[in-house]
Amino acid sequence: MNSALTISGLTKTYKDFVLDSVSFDVPEGSIVGLIGENGAGKSTTINAALGLIKKDAGYISIMGKDELDNDTKEQIGVVFDGSNYPEILSPKRLNRVMKNIYHSWDERTYMSLLKKFSLPADKQISQFSKGMKMKLAISVALSHNSKLLILDEATSGLDPVIRDDILDILLDFVQDEDHSILISSHITTDLEKIADYIVFIHEGKVVFSKPKDELTEQYGIIKCGAAQFDALDKSDIIVYRKMDYEWQVLISDRTAMQKKYPKAMIVPATIDEIMLLYVKGEK
Repeated sequence: MNSALTISGLTKTYKDFVLDSVSFDVPEGSIVGLIGENGAGKSTTINAALGLIKKDAGYISIMGKDELDNDTKEQIGVVFDGSNYPEILSPKRLNRVMKNIYHSWDERTYMSLLKKFSLPADKQISQFSKGMKMKLAISVALSHNSKLLILDEATSGLDPVIRDDILDILLDFVQDEDHSILISSHITTDLEKIADYIVFIHEGKVVFSKPKDELTEQYGIIKCGAAQFDALDKSDIIVYRKMDYEWQVLISDRTAMQKKYPKAMIVPATIDEIMLLYVKGEK
């Protein structure tokens, strides 16, 4: 399977933070969700991939190219959290600006997306709500023949209905197997709906990069008391956390563990719970 984006050994050192040898792929035709707490390194990874900051070490390839030339840039649609365009413009005037920036700008697609999103073409962007600004940014990203969409917290702060609209559009986008998406988000329930793979970054390092279905369908949490915890085979435990009245133990195969520990209470794990146990649990 070809990759739309390959990151290998990406390292960037700041005074108080190190992005430490981050590696993962975004396969063509897939959606990869990038998760991690604030300051974990998600935005640094995205900025380095886009050439917005200089990496100290590592290899980055986009669409099979090591260097971001103009042709490759045309094929990347980028959506960041917040307003991406001069607020004095209207979507109609923004259309004229984008025609001069992108050789492959598709005015018909852009205008049709404005209509689909109910965005007024003549209204100043400064008068748009946050959700409208995000829909405008996605409209632009989808209107210059993008093959790779990169979204950094693009759905944060939006109401559930608008978020759901955006998720539907992202799913439509990858129906064409030439199209791929990397999306960083704190809202892991969104990623559970649309992602094919999950990459978890914690304190500048990749903790895991796995198919989403493996996490949601196979991982589980054993909830038990102290005596039952002591009886567990320690090689079955990924991480554990001692709560007030119970132990929570993360496991990678709940079906096998249910056979091994038939009396144990084993529940499915959400991506949020998996992330929380890795961050706050012990090994």
